Amino acid sequence: MAPRRMQQVGAGPSTEQAYIYKVVLLGSTAVGKSSIAFRYVKNVFRESMPTVGCSFFTQLVCLETATIKLEIWDTAGQEKYHSVCHLYYRGANAALLVYDIARKATFARAKLWLRELEKEFLPDELVIVLVGNKTDLAAQREVTFEVKEFAKSKSLIYMETSAKSNYQVTEVFMAIGKFQVRSCWTDKSTREMLRSVPALCLVKPSDHTKKCCMN
Repeated sequence: MAPRRMQQVGAGPSTEQAYIYKVVLLGSTAVGKSSIAFRYVKNVFRESMPTVGCSFFTQLVCLETATIKLEIWDTAGQEKYHSVCHLYYRGANAALLVYDIARKATFARAKLWLRELEKEFLPDELVIVLVGNKTDLAAQREVTFEVKEFAKSKSLIYMETSAKSNYQVTEVFMAIGKFQVRSCWTDKSTREMLRSVPALCLVKPSDHTKKCCMN
């Protein structure tokens, strides 16, 4: 889906492009979707509490060449809310498919979410990030690193995070922002971009990149 343009960001004249991107978090209950969102937006760790329906956050990301407002939709993982989740990811620009590295069943559930997204979106309409959360539980790992091959076969960005220890949480959202901006400047499709920028999943914020909150 094409990003929306913001009418104005901040005060005073600016030559930066400004975009709004809708990001939806999908995954089983208790995989840490809300914890990831809170860590990124508030920089605090909050133990997962069951989300009712959907929670909403916004965050302003200021890059060198563009300003991006991320609209983050954190969906409920309980099965009873599954039938309405499509209402929340409609019109999304990016999706985080979150699973718990210490619970293999949650990775299987993430793959089911991927199938649903593949039915809803054309291959180049949505940037999908496969996120293995809770690396702080590495000693209890059930999902092996073979998942990288799965992500590669599906043209997904793949990263592991820990909302608890604040490992690569910001990097996940920065990867989305940078990827989306790059795709706006080229004629390459999403899949072509992923193939041509294989290191994207390892992106780190540079010294010239700053992040600020919009609440």
